[in-house]
Amino acid sequence: MQYLYGSAEADAISRQAWNALVTYAADKVRHPPRDSVVLEQGATLDNPRFVSCAGKRPAAVFDVDETVLLNLGFEQDDLTGRADRAFPGRWSAWEQSDGHAVLPTPGAAAAIADLRTMGVTVIFNTNRDDAAGAARAIDAAGLGPAVHGDTLFVRTDTDTGDNKDARRWKIAERYCVIAMGGDQLGDFSDVFNASASVGERRARADTPRVAALWGRGWFVFPNPVYGKALKGTPDDIFPADRRWHPTGEQ
Repeated sequence: MQYLYGSAEADAISRQAWNALVTYAADKVRHPPRDSVVLEQGATLDNPRFVSCAGKRPAAVFDVDETVLLNLGFEQDDLTGRADRAFPGRWSAWEQSDGHAVLPTPGAAAAIADLRTMGVTVIFNTNRDDAAGAARAIDAAGLGPAVHGDTLFVRTDTDTGDNKDARRWKIAERYCVIAMGGDQLGDFSDVFNASASVGERRARADTPRVAALWGRGWFVFPNPVYGKALKGTPDDIFPADRRWHPTGEQ
């Protein structure tokens, strides 16, 4: 939390990502691509086929929480409130709140405004359940409008739970998705959500044809606070042939 919500370094990384995204999107608006950056149904990381852009207007698709806005109120309460409270009830109350205790991620407001100015439709794809609450939070962060079923999609729009591909495919039927942004790899494809060890999951992000997408259509925002990234023992994280101690120490 100190890093994401308080540090200048996290601010800089966020702005860096947004600046790169806008530059990339501007190029794609000038030179429309043949394919979007949404994987087709049945595509794999080794064979990443993409949905066609033929006859479609450009759009950019973003996760919401810790991608376009920071949940400062919820996380402050999580850090300082009573420890015996269950997460689901607190999160549900947060979703239904007035949204005043959020801020846009650094650089998000200007970048989203730039995208809209250049004719790119901005679409939010979130795993929140409450569409009205999500729209309030997005508006409170100065990033709206977000219209449910048009430029806002929530978890309850499909029966696939936290997996977002079904929503992405629905969006890609109407739009040429030229860029996507998120703080979890599942914000880009459900193939990243399949069970895997820490090393296997990291290797998926390094698959050659996938590695080429980071910063070139897929843009990751920092989130060391929660999510699937926060896993692994020291043995999982550090390769056996890359460990070290001073001579004589174990």
